[in-house]
Amino acid sequence: MTKLILLHKADSIYEDEPDVVYDFPRSYLKAAQEAVGDWVIYYEPVKAGPRGYFAVAKIQQVIPKPGVEGRYLALIEPGSYLPFDTEVPRLVDGRPLEASLTETDGTPKKGGAVQRAVRRLPEADFARIVDLGLPQDLERREETRYDPVMDHMAEDAAPFQRPVLERLTRRRYRDVAFRRKVRAAYDYRCAMSGLQLRNGGGRPEVQAAHIRPVERQGSDSTRNGLALSGTLHWMFDRGLISVAEDCETILVSRNKVPGEVVNRLLRPDGKLWKPAARKDWPSPVNLRWHRENVFGQVMSDAPINWG
Repeated sequence: MTKLILLHKADSIYEDEPDVVYDFPRSYLKAAQEAVGDWVIYYEPVKAGPRGYFAVAKIQQVIPKPGVEGRYLALIEPGSYLPFDTEVPRLVDGRPLEASLTETDGTPKKGGAVQRAVRRLPEADFARIVDLGLPQDLERREETRYDPVMDHMAEDAAPFQRPVLERLTRRRYRDVAFRRKVRAAYDYRCAMSGLQLRNGGGRPEVQAAHIRPVERQGSDSTRNGLALSGTLHWMFDRGLISVAEDCETILVSRNKVPGEVVNRLLRPDGKLWKPAARKDWPSPVNLRWHRENVFGQVMSDAPINWG
């Protein structure tokens, strides 16, 4: 098996959805086949956007692209995709993070390998990039973020050093990374109420909801997330509310949710509040999955006590 760098542009003309599939030409087929069952890192060139290295995922399978001669699809293992907490630049202190892009004197190479959309990645380079994008102590950072007392107590505590792959597959770590990315994308504002609530210590009250749950083949992509208040998160998971085909109109199960509850909880225009960056907008595919598999189908006929 081989680890890879996969170049991805947010405005790609190909059928790329980083947490689902990667579209590439025959010239990269051998490298992609070598990477089946192994991890890849996504990279967006600086000229196409500011992100640099921005996510990690695992290739499950490589297949010919249906109906298109000479192109192939790398199918991403469900649940493996994870965006970096901090997007990593190609150069650190003027030096590339990839050995294949580095001259013998440490300066960046030009042309050639730099232009390749699929590049093999040594284990050491993979670990270094992941450590920069998904720090070892991410859970501690989140726990102490809004608690100066805990932060002071943790200053001298050395973080427990976990192997990179253990970190990438551990659910608790992934939940923290997902929550941080989704809440930041929505500016800590509930997508359905529009409210940006914080408690006395400055801790945001908004939660991160998976549109399609991980246990049902959903991913930890920001596009599979919505920032929601606790009550709306509960309602969303139980099929009382969803989002329409236009990806912005909030749907309500009217036979279950009283009008006064709707008026109290949802934005007056009944529209979803979206992130500033289009790349973080909720995926239409995931929203459709929620409408078809959760909305109006999870709750029993028992009445709900709305208090």
